[in-house]
Amino acid sequence: MVKPRRGLSSLGCLFSILIVAAIVYFGVNIGEHYFRFYQYQDAMRQEVRFAAHNNDVQITRHLREQADSLGLPEAAGEVTVQRDGRHIEIDSEYYVHIELPLMVREVRFNPHAKGSIECGSAARSGIQGARLAGSARVA
Repeated sequence: MVKPRRGLSSLGCLFSILIVAAIVYFGVNIGEHYFRFYQYQDAMRQEVRFAAHNNDVQITRHLREQADSLGLPEAAGEVTVQRDGRHIEIDSEYYVHIELPLMVREVRFNPHAKGSIECGSAARSGIQGARLAGSARVA
């Protein structure tokens, strides 16, 4: 004789799959912005490495083009380049609207790179004291 099933476990599994799908859907949306932030910050770090060969105008132009190619807001292309003797610091700030269920969050990204300017063999090989720092904050 076959016992009738209640179907409760099947519905619970379906609900769990629905929750996981929602988390993945919104997680990809959020993760995309953070991935672009890290790519842009890496471009800043690259500009610090070759700062001995580029002037501030060239660095600003390269980073503005990189921000545009990554699809970042125009404010990301507004870069501050500061040189102090043998050191350079590059900074930017921009905001991104991230849509979540029932709300829109504004997240502040602050990509930042700094390091020393070296004209010797270390600068040619791309190995120098470039340090990576940056932050992303939810407003």
